[in-house]
Amino acid sequence: MRKAVFIYSRQIEKHPYPPDHPFNISRAKKTREILNSLGFLSGNGRSEVPPVSAERIVLKKFHSARYLHALQTASEGRWDAEALDMGLGTGDCPVFRGLYEYATLASGATLTGAKLILSGDADVAFNPSGGFHHAGPERASGFCYINDVALACIMLAEAGKRVLYLDVDVHHGDGVAQAFYDRSDVMTISLHQNPRTLFPGTGFEDEIGTGQGQGYCVNVPLPVGTYDEAYIKAFTTIAVPLIAAYNPDAIVFQLGADALAGDPLAHLCLTNNAYVDVIERVLSFSKPILATGGGGYNVDNTARAWALAWSVLSGADRAGDKGRALDGVMLGSTDWQDGLRDKAPPISGQQRNAVMPAVEAIIEAVRAKVFPVHGL
Repeated sequence: MRKAVFIYSRQIEKHPYPPDHPFNISRAKKTREILNSLGFLSGNGRSEVPPVSAERIVLKKFHSARYLHALQTASEGRWDAEALDMGLGTGDCPVFRGLYEYATLASGATLTGAKLILSGDADVAFNPSGGFHHAGPERASGFCYINDVALACIMLAEAGKRVLYLDVDVHHGDGVAQAFYDRSDVMTISLHQNPRTLFPGTGFEDEIGTGQGQGYCVNVPLPVGTYDEAYIKAFTTIAVPLIAAYNPDAIVFQLGADALAGDPLAHLCLTNNAYVDVIERVLSFSKPILATGGGGYNVDNTARAWALAWSVLSGADRAGDKGRALDGVMLGSTDWQDGLRDKAPPISGQQRNAVMPAVEAIIEAVRAKVFPVHGL
């Protein structure tokens, strides 16, 4: 039985982004409401714990003191040109009251999960309020202020763990990739939309790390329109053998849901069934998993995807088809009968012909550049 811990507190809801901002923190609340209604937060090894705000001394393992000071003072309503140069007060990363409290609590939830993994009190920990993979040591970027997932990787690595960072957000996990670009104790694998067509413009297949980190940074840029079958082919032929060869002690898993079809900020076409396939393959390695949220700007689709992800991560999905159908009834669905799972849409021949050859070319390029480093 897996010890699975869901990390959440209503305190995180106290300081939302401005109402017109696409980053809606209600996603975590809605995820929890779905799971609570289904009875998926307790029993059979499952539990829920509140987060603890990240301490300044821990934040300084990745972020500079200068940046943290600017972030805190901006949160209090005071910021200047220097803060703006750090990305604070832009359209993507606005300044709002309580920003520092929100950022330290949301990131602290991920670090709470890392501590539970290290202590052996959790085999799986999930913080739906985390996944801020764009933040740099001295810069806010892409709706992200404190890079909780980079900090979690650092915490696990400092404890002597070999860490695998897996990022399925539609945007490249640039902040984390750069943090470990010259290191081999943390391997980063990011599957994302082609950076020629999407922020942040990094994450090409030839970005493979440098020095001791060469071959330990893996990027899989995917074409617009990528659908489940093509995505899973890329994951199983690239990520799965690399994870097996690397043999990590722990996995940090950023579960951004903006690769789902219909996300207003991106152009991939996944259903949440693809996330299940990925999660099941990751679970097959029998390693501790620290999972976080991330992107996802269709709030209802994102909440349902994360609820489904938790149900698989925690083993709550084992009720079978009857349970999934009941889920659909409990969620008030009138148009599907598989509960949390999306309907699988038909894929046209035109879409298949446009996407699959491009994905196969990416697979071959990544294999050629990275696999030899790992004896594959």
